[in-house]
Amino acid sequence: MDEAPGPAVILVTGVMAAGKSTVAQALAERLPRAAHVRGDAFRRTIVSGREEMLPGAGEEALAQLRLRHRLSASVADEYARSGWTAVVQDVVVGEQLAAYVRLVRTRPLYVVVLAPGREAVAAREAGRAKTGYGAGWTVEGLDRVLREETERIGLWLDTARQTPEVTVGEILARLHESKVAP
Repeated sequence: MDEAPGPAVILVTGVMAAGKSTVAQALAERLPRAAHVRGDAFRRTIVSGREEMLPGAGEEALAQLRLRHRLSASVADEYARSGWTAVVQDVVVGEQLAAYVRLVRTRPLYVVVLAPGREAVAAREAGRAKTGYGAGWTVEGLDRVLREETERIGLWLDTARQTPEVTVGEILARLHESKVAP
């Protein structure tokens, strides 16, 4: 990377256990002026009446997912408007990825999709304290949504054999490839 992106939004997405949290944090730490916006924080803010986004979820779960995306996009825009690079991290797959790109007003906007593959995701899920799968989603099911129902927007990286540091280096070296809006 020749220079830092400056005021911008970088969305780091992928399935659960793809490494989004770790990579987004490390990426924000490598930039001179960056904020890490965690999409899941907006999900956890709803303390009663929350409907989880599971396979076959109803309209209320989808409405809450869209609210979460609007909130994180708005926060990212505010950081960028104030001179920061906002690194947003969340599971934004399927038709929601294109919708999220339309929500963000900041330009430039970059999208990085971490796509390490089912075996790597299953191993990472087994090795971490929190669990994302088992309450309706399977690694195979969410991976199918990513690979078959998600528009190929931005930079897609197979990070199965990469450390977070290597992944961040690749993102920075190829940031121009992840730009979805000038």
